[in-house]
Amino acid sequence: MLCRLSVRWLQLRPALQLRALGPPLPPVPTGIAKRSALPVWAVASVSAVGPSGAGGWYEALATSAPVQGVEDVLLFAHTASGLPWWGSILLTTVALRGAVTLPLAAYQHYILAKVENLQPEIKNIARHLNQEVAVRANQLGWSKRVARLTYLKTMRRLVSELYVRDNCHPFKATVLVWIQLPMWIFMSVALRNFSTGATHSEVSAGFSVQEQLATGGVLWFPDLTALDSTWILPVSVGIINLLIVEIFALQKFGMSRFQTYITYFVRAVSVLMIPIAATVPSSIVLYWLCSSFMGLSQNFLLRSPRFRQLCRIPLTKSDSDTPYKDLFAAFYAKFISRK
Repeated sequence: MLCRLSVRWLQLRPALQLRALGPPLPPVPTGIAKRSALPVWAVASVSAVGPSGAGGWYEALATSAPVQGVEDVLLFAHTASGLPWWGSILLTTVALRGAVTLPLAAYQHYILAKVENLQPEIKNIARHLNQEVAVRANQLGWSKRVARLTYLKTMRRLVSELYVRDNCHPFKATVLVWIQLPMWIFMSVALRNFSTGATHSEVSAGFSVQEQLATGGVLWFPDLTALDSTWILPVSVGIINLLIVEIFALQKFGMSRFQTYITYFVRAVSVLMIPIAATVPSSIVLYWLCSSFMGLSQNFLLRSPRFRQLCRIPLTKSDSDTPYKDLFAAFYAKFISRK
């Protein structure tokens, strides 16, 4: 808001000086602005950029209904729980991850388990279809290209019929991503609005959310609107994200080249998140850390045979009775005992 007033003042000042009978009006005192350790790009309100400017898309996002809805959820959690803001952020993150992403993650494992159980049948169909196409190609004089295209087209149709029969199309396993990623973005933008004063919500005693966040931290980050100068939060976010990637990689044997590239890409993104997290308010980094920790916890929980049975996730050939022991052994063999 201060940035918008400053821009507007610079636009009107020449006209005011021409009309004024006295000396020019003084500039807006800089002491009004709250001191912040954030970089200029993080503090400046995006509303200062017009809809046709480079920040128009972000302004639309920051004032969108989903972001405002998340702001209302955060304010409700803070008011209802009576916790300080660091506790309210943790509570909201745990509640959302537990109520939204955990069921979706269980559903994802349910779909993937059914798809895995179809693989022997798919391989059997592929073997018989390959023989039938070869016979037909010899009878009708098909070229290798025509035979190959016929095989692929028929195989896709048969596999699709299997997915429809068992109601387990692999695309359904991506629902988690399409819900979790927007939720992560909306939460991050809502916390940025709170931390930079881009919202005018008040909680109690006339104090803005930004002012309450400035004293709502804990331990080494008492000011949730400032950066974490110790880099403890950013580095912790990167480490937990890397752990999630490595756990995923350890359970994948014989990954394809595409899966290998994706794994390297996600590793790079996890490392890149460290310097990015070091340039945003601590409130956002605290949310990222809690969200990543919940993701890691859900990953471990969904390995539990009892929990999988509770969620009615079908048994697969790759399931183990001792998943945690096997994971530790794989981790030890890859990162510790390797010479």
